[in-house]
Amino acid sequence: LTAANQTAQQPSSPAMRRLTVDDFEIGRPLGKGKFGNVYLARLKESHFIVALKVLFKSQIEKEGLEHQLRREIEIQAHLQHPNILRLYNYFHDARRVYLILEYAPRGELYKELQKSQKLDEQRTATRKTMCGTLDYLPPEMIEGRTYDEKVDLWCIGVLCYELLVGYPPFESASHSETYRRILKVDVKFPLSMPLGARDLISKLLRYQPWERLPLAQILKHPWVQAHSRRVLPPCAQMAS
Repeated sequence: LTAANQTAQQPSSPAMRRLTVDDFEIGRPLGKGKFGNVYLARLKESHFIVALKVLFKSQIEKEGLEHQLRREIEIQAHLQHPNILRLYNYFHDARRVYLILEYAPRGELYKELQKSQKLDEQRTATRKTMCGTLDYLPPEMIEGRTYDEKVDLWCIGVLCYELLVGYPPFESASHSETYRRILKVDVKFPLSMPLGARDLISKLLRYQPWERLPLAQILKHPWVQAHSRRVLPPCAQMAS
């Protein structure tokens, strides 16, 4: 899950020195796969702990995956992100390819998930993270409730209003006032707004998520239908 912070010197880059398996103390196996095994290992010179992935050339050639392996090494060697295990270096001998990988001491994420037996559908389909632009936040996000894809229906309503009027419906002088207006769904429609647009927006900006107009019905709404036209791609227009 999370790799340990290690202060020892990291393995040399391929350009600096060619490594061999004799440069390592090989420890316990960490995992096995179709193409080889992964071992806990330590560089003899620096005592740097790594995961040494050993791939058998015969298996890779049998499956015709030589090009894919080269591409994976090339890509992973350039990735540097705290949530992605690093590829420090690689080398090979007559029979095997060795990948020197960052060691993650806390184990595999899959095994952690196995403890729960199954993923709860409702829990995975909803979120509680506060995210998005303030003017577009729906009530359930402001109140810290779980939310699902129906937040997008609220955002469509806010966007329609802003495109027609020039500013979002709950815009206020302070954040607290904006929050208050969103929670009360305090929408003020200008007289210049078409009645059809007002009807559509009012059906999208609903406090309860399940009361918002579903996407399929948005597309069938009279105001949307009246102002929609099918734009054909250039090739179809030329053919007609």
